[in-house]
Amino acid sequence: MPLKRTTRAALTLGLVAGASALATGAMAQDCTTKIGAVLPTSVDWGRPIAEVAQFAVDQVNEAGGAAGCQIEMVLRDTQVDPKVGVDAAKALVDLEGVKVLLGAVSSGVSMPILTSVTAPSGVMQMSCCSSSTAFTNLAAEGKTEGLWFRTFATTAVQSAVAAKIAQDQGYKRIAVLYKNDDWGQDMARLIADDFAAVGVEVTTSVAINDAQPSYRAEVTEAIATQPDALYLALYPVEGTSAVREWISLGGTQNMIVANSLKSDEFRDNVGLEFLGSTLGTDTASPRAESADAFRAKYVERFGSEPNGPGLANSYDAAMIALLAMEAAGPDASGADIAAAVARVTDPAGTPVSADAAGVAAAKEAFAAGGSVMYQGATGNVRFDGNGDVSAPAVVWSFAESGISEVEYISLDEVNDFIASLR
Repeated sequence: MPLKRTTRAALTLGLVAGASALATGAMAQDCTTKIGAVLPTSVDWGRPIAEVAQFAVDQVNEAGGAAGCQIEMVLRDTQVDPKVGVDAAKALVDLEGVKVLLGAVSSGVSMPILTSVTAPSGVMQMSCCSSSTAFTNLAAEGKTEGLWFRTFATTAVQSAVAAKIAQDQGYKRIAVLYKNDDWGQDMARLIADDFAAVGVEVTTSVAINDAQPSYRAEVTEAIATQPDALYLALYPVEGTSAVREWISLGGTQNMIVANSLKSDEFRDNVGLEFLGSTLGTDTASPRAESADAFRAKYVERFGSEPNGPGLANSYDAAMIALLAMEAAGPDASGADIAAAVARVTDPAGTPVSADAAGVAAAKEAFAAGGSVMYQGATGNVRFDGNGDVSAPAVVWSFAESGISEVEYISLDEVNDFIASLR
């Protein structure tokens, strides 16, 4: 099935003659191509992820769209629920005819979408925020059909940085509470190995299920092991409930949290006064000019700093997918678009910025048969053969104004520390 294109009028000789003006966004296209997005807009930290993806779409449309058409991003809410996410993805693929799908947030939502919707349908899926190593294994087995990419580093990075925090803080015994899904299970497995590698004992590892009225039993089990600290691989809703129970039962305020809790909602609902000893992990944009440029564009557009989880990754996911559509050309299949990602992230390609001017430059390079080196919000993105990326990392803490960076760890330092753990 070709990309869904809505023709409004036949192309005229005058429009063809104005192709160069079109490339700068000076003229409007006579067709629209839809892409899909499945993101958790019903949660406070999910809405900005969707908004920044739309921002990338707007930048591409300003430069003339992709593959000759303006882009419409059709957005569906996943509610961070696998069934809801699969239903949303199926509607976008089967009814809207999209060949590119952005999303999802949470490996537990992205995995069933990949295995039951996008891969069987030949649709390219580009996730900003799914980190489970299960995707790496699936790709290595050839089961993603080359259609899967993610702009967020795997859980191995966050697990290693958590081990570094535990080592630096002198913790010896840590209890783990993890979300009972693909992502949380992956984190719990990696954390156990990485903590052991730095001499930290995991006293217990307890699964947390969604939508329970109380997590007192799980928290009581963890507290009974008398840990020095608590590690949390949870999302804000269940994370808030579990930490409230933990604090009320006298648990230590020494906590290490995954980036999923890098949320104003979590901070405000728990209370900053109980989070003063909490340190978080996250991947980070490199200290590069392109990352600074994204930050400036984000502040100009939204009036705040891009402090939430996944924002830079969401922008790059959308931009790379759209540039791949441009490189693949009109009526390309999902597989064609996926194959064209290599022309967008070619180390030997023409450097292009992540904005309308960069899109226009990329159009010229593709038209001449060349490739580009995309320089985006997370730097010069490089995908390996499994659709994975590497990234620097940060240690952060909660502050009244949002998030405070405690330590930046370069990509080389991250890779060296991971190697030391192995």
